[in-house]
Amino acid sequence: MTGSDEILDHRAIGIDLFNRTWDLMGKQDRTVEEDDAMLHMAHASAHHWRAEGAGATAENLARSEWQVSRVYTVLGRGEPAGYHARRCLEICQANGIGDWDLAFAYEALARAASVAGDLAAADSWAEQARRAAEDIVEDEDRDAVLADLATIPGLSAGNAS
Repeated sequence: MTGSDEILDHRAIGIDLFNRTWDLMGKQDRTVEEDDAMLHMAHASAHHWRAEGAGATAENLARSEWQVSRVYTVLGRGEPAGYHARRCLEICQANGIGDWDLAFAYEALARAASVAGDLAAADSWAEQARRAAEDIVEDEDRDAVLADLATIPGLSAGNAS
């Protein structure tokens, strides 16, 4: 079909795929097929957010990169996780995005480094996430970042919380 035959609601599709990816990330004992679906949905969600007419903000784009990075860490794939975590940080920095989005960008970099086996880098990124968390306005959002940091394997005791 051509664009005139069917108009997709890219925003709605992006949101739906983001939420379905999140559901699979939290599922215990996923099958290989579910792992594949989780990865493909995360990328598809990011794609739909970037589509013309989706109305995505820079925050939406950063969050889509964060989710793709997180999926790769769940799958134990450090290199692509690091790539998408860096993109998340770049989007935050290029658009002056702070608060919890910036702290989670650093968290994503710490988690990706941990999965890749670079614990020194993971500690360094986690420290940056903790510093960024100090500037988060809402206590609940700050607590979410710090709780996520505490789940990153291999961090030194000083950076685990």
